Amino acid sequence: MTAPDWFEAGLPHIWLPYTQMHTASPPLAAVATDGCRIRLADGRELIDGIASWWTACHGYNHPYIRQAATQQLARMPHVMFGGLVHEPALRLAHRLAGLLPGDLERVFFTDSGSVAVEVAIKMAIQYWLNRGENRRTRLVAFRGGYHGDTLATMAVCDPEEGMHSLFSGVLPTHLIADLPRDDASRAALDALLVTEGETVAAILVEPLVQGAGGMVFHDPATLRHLRALADRHGILLVFDEIFTGFGRTGTFFACQQAGVVPDIVTLSKALSGGTVPLAATVARRHVYEAFLSDNPLHALMHGPTFMANPLACACANASLDLFAREPRLEQVAAIGAQMHTELESCRHLPGVRDVRVMGAIGVVELERIEDMNRLKARLVDQGVWIRPFRTIVYLTPSFTIAPSELAHLTRAIRTVLSDPA
Repeated sequence: MTAPDWFEAGLPHIWLPYTQMHTASPPLAAVATDGCRIRLADGRELIDGIASWWTACHGYNHPYIRQAATQQLARMPHVMFGGLVHEPALRLAHRLAGLLPGDLERVFFTDSGSVAVEVAIKMAIQYWLNRGENRRTRLVAFRGGYHGDTLATMAVCDPEEGMHSLFSGVLPTHLIADLPRDDASRAALDALLVTEGETVAAILVEPLVQGAGGMVFHDPATLRHLRALADRHGILLVFDEIFTGFGRTGTFFACQQAGVVPDIVTLSKALSGGTVPLAATVARRHVYEAFLSDNPLHALMHGPTFMANPLACACANASLDLFAREPRLEQVAAIGAQMHTELESCRHLPGVRDVRVMGAIGVVELERIEDMNRLKARLVDQGVWIRPFRTIVYLTPSFTIAPSELAHLTRAIRTVLSDPA
């Protein structure tokens, strides 16, 4: 089919993310989505295996979320959140506080995951500045971690294996350690905090899964150790649940599997059901109280123009309704069981290093990917939308995916990896 006129006219002016524009294959033109499927301008239909970067947890165009968006669009699509509030945001904040563990009760809304982490960093550092402790300006983060692409968040990503090494001489310097998975790494992290703890504002970690860093899993005991370590050294603990929140790992929030409460948590991705950009940074009571003062400079000086966008908040409330009345966590368990069965045979294929599954996350890790563009194209030829990265071929499908659609995805991975041609 001939490419649409908008594709031909617009493509020369678009700068795509994570793409070397000089050598990359042309992007595909999407014209519609429904359920777990993406329809292309050329008439093909792809089963989406990654839920648009893990966001479309209820599938695309869910009628209940669409109805909520339509009603809110007619009533009030946006109003500034400075000096004004509105029902969708306050209702959503109240519900999030009720769902999160402990006294995580103060919600600051933003419009992207990176900004939510920026706000968490800012909160953590200002918490100490407001208390007169001016040396605590660094964070401890972990190798293999990813927390966003803005300048502040790049500084707490893995400095060597991540995508931001080019900026190493520009970014603020934080402390990057190994996740405390064994006795040696636990001792090393404790020793680091003994030496540098008086300069540390917070520990920042992706609970249970380091997502964009390579879909690396760790167990709940690691999170319990970090909570104990933060308490021992008097440091805040921040969980980045942007990827893991809202059921992806098998519980509504990943931190629930460890039975610990972070001091600050960041949320985004599936927060609005993959419909409208929305993110949140949620703080415990003692963190919030450190900002209460007669000094106006002790307020949190941050305010994205579109924060708490009513349209996005209405979609998020509708998404929470669906979690409350439909069996999403049971669906996640079923997806995990099916992926475990159907991906396991990949373990014996040439070039496969590991196969692992947690919740609705399925990973086939390869020794190497020689030609990423060709691998992606071959997956599309199988009728699926899967986006490998680094040495990872992974699935993070919508929770509403049909077993037959999921089987198509796993079969496509097996077929492509079985034939290196």
